[in-house]
Amino acid sequence: MEAERLVGVGRRALAQSRGTPDIIAEAWQAQALAQAIGSRLAAEGPKELRGEARGLSEIGGRSGGPLDHPAARAQVARAAQLSELAEPRATLTGLGALLGEVGMALVGVACETDEQALYWQCMEAIDAADESMDRVHGMLRRLDEHERERQQDLERGRERDGPYGVVGGPAASV
Repeated sequence: MEAERLVGVGRRALAQSRGTPDIIAEAWQAQALAQAIGSRLAAEGPKELRGEARGLSEIGGRSGGPLDHPAARAQVARAAQLSELAEPRATLTGLGALLGEVGMALVGVACETDEQALYWQCMEAIDAADESMDRVHGMLRRLDEHERERQQDLERGRERDGPYGVVGGPAASV
């Protein structure tokens, strides 16, 4: 399944979560998806994203284990369906939104629980979502910088060409 679509599925599933177990499951799913997207971008994505993408993959891998939910224990991740990452910018934008929503949902769970273990699991998952979101925002900044540089290179090329084509080329000496 295409990455943007998987992110959308995750956002809808989180929005439809009805209680702590569902929210925890969706937090785990989001981190598994972040790990998968990070791995895919590190291997096949734009060169300027590969370092940050490796970091995103590592964060996602570290954070998936401690959440105590049957889906997490069974390692049944929606992210396993990831088959394509067509548009990195749109995927990263959606993933950033999903991670932010997960963080907010986990804050709600942490505030409502009296269980120390669950509280600390939520705190660790919130930290992981926040760190993942930082990586996502870093990659989006890198994409913006790369696009600005490309645009500047194009404009510099037009300035050298002049209004009627290339100035100083082989035809100019005739």
